[in-house]
Amino acid sequence: MESRTEPVEREPDITVREPGATAVRKPDTSARPPLVRELLLVAGLFLVYKFGRQLANGHTGEAFRNAHRVWDAERTLRLPGEGAVQHALLSGDTLIHLANTYYATVHFPATLLFLVWLYLRRPRHYVWTRRVLAALTAAALVLHLGFPLAPPRMLDTAHLVDTARVYGPSVYAAEPATDTMANQFAAMPSLHFGWALMLAVGMIVATSTRWRWLWLLHPLVTLLVIVGTANHYWLDAIVATALLGVALAVLRLPRPAGSLVVRRSGDTRPAPEPRATPAADAALPLAPGLITSGAGQ
Repeated sequence: MESRTEPVEREPDITVREPGATAVRKPDTSARPPLVRELLLVAGLFLVYKFGRQLANGHTGEAFRNAHRVWDAERTLRLPGEGAVQHALLSGDTLIHLANTYYATVHFPATLLFLVWLYLRRPRHYVWTRRVLAALTAAALVLHLGFPLAPPRMLDTAHLVDTARVYGPSVYAAEPATDTMANQFAAMPSLHFGWALMLAVGMIVATSTRWRWLWLLHPLVTLLVIVGTANHYWLDAIVATALLGVALAVLRLPRPAGSLVVRRSGDTRPAPEPRATPAADAALPLAPGLITSGAGQ
């Protein structure tokens, strides 16, 4: 069975007629928004999010109280302990170093490359994905501000190792209060996992190759990394999944427009007439002169 690489829902086609040449069908890229506008929009959303997260800094006492509540809730729900994943990662220095590197370096570049590919190859899917990611990130920001949460690596009750600080590399300052680059009390929901899951969903929807389901490995590996490095609780990923589900239910992928016919200047040939179907032919009335009686034959 041949593996296909076309999208599940193809971009609408346009028929381009060059003067003196045959018609050529090309994907319609009219759904692609202007590049400069998109760059400004994405950069603006990112800056608003980064500055918004900083507003949650300084709520140390509340963040640790919420951390105890989340830890107790997970035990009540009988979720597996985060320590089991970390114990597996700590079986070798190389493995835990790879996990820390994945956490520190894959999150933003993978999402950026994903958006760039969609923008160039699947503009309709790009617009949909950008809206979903914006909605997910906005909802996460509200939770970060209203529910500051210390990660499990800071919680003495969890007895977990801060793997990034011990084994490196780390993207966080040694003391949360002095961290000017990130808000370490913005653990719930996990945007590491939410964005990774949306990347997988977007690639599965935008392509139809039988290997597209392997994109689910990205959020799976991300989940094991964020839990094993003690940067997030299981509930952080569960809440991110719920928020993404709501965003996907509200923001649907727009349907493609119909095919178009575009003529280049100098082409005077008429556009092709739509081909009639057998059902349409049967519905057409016959001319009176063409009706013959079978009695005299």
